[in-house]
Amino acid sequence: MTIPRTLVLWDIDHTLMNTAGAGRRAYADAFQLVASRPLEQVAEMAGRTDWAITVDTLRMHGIEASADLLQVFGDALARAFVTYESAVRENGHVLRGAREALEALAGRDDVVQSVLTGNMEPIAIGKLAAFDLGRFMDLRVGAFGMDHEDRAELVRLAQRRATDVYGQPFGRDNTVLVGDTRHDVQAGHLGGARVVAVATGASDRNTLLAAGAELVLNDLSDTPTVVQAILTPTNR
Repeated sequence: MTIPRTLVLWDIDHTLMNTAGAGRRAYADAFQLVASRPLEQVAEMAGRTDWAITVDTLRMHGIEASADLLQVFGDALARAFVTYESAVRENGHVLRGAREALEALAGRDDVVQSVLTGNMEPIAIGKLAAFDLGRFMDLRVGAFGMDHEDRAELVRLAQRRATDVYGQPFGRDNTVLVGDTRHDVQAGHLGGARVVAVATGASDRNTLLAAGAELVLNDLSDTPTVVQAILTPTNR
């Protein structure tokens, strides 16, 4: 008998961890390598995909992002981030309650956990590995920042991947996205997921509620409350 499961998709940055600015520094290094000049500014990063950030950052510098250039920049970004992985471990940290929430949900047969992140796959894996969080997730069914420019499409992609792996359809009734920005909220609703927001990033409670989050938590510190919030359906 197949156990009905809930697909829980976690954002990474400022939802599960703080990486002490490693991503921004990796962008500067990648831009220098690809464009042969210093990075002057980087596009808005919070809640956005590496695809979208890269395209906008290049355009800010007068460079149009062809498919080939996007691939080249993505490869450079992944290589650049490797140099910062030790700094992530040393200077970054897991946010309060995140590990405990992941562990509690990982112990349930009726939950599949993965990521829905703006980070490209190798960077996402590197960040999770820095704090040994990947072991709580099935990364086969995650969706990453170079899979698509539009974060809402990542929700649909993760659902399709989870359906292929687990033989169960995943849609709005059994998919939950956990994130910290209005972009996460919007992506969840457009992509077909319920959203539990956490006010641990740049967006405060009012911003997240105004964006349409069904529920906003101050943080992940109360594990039973987090688990209940994620697994309790709403009438939205």
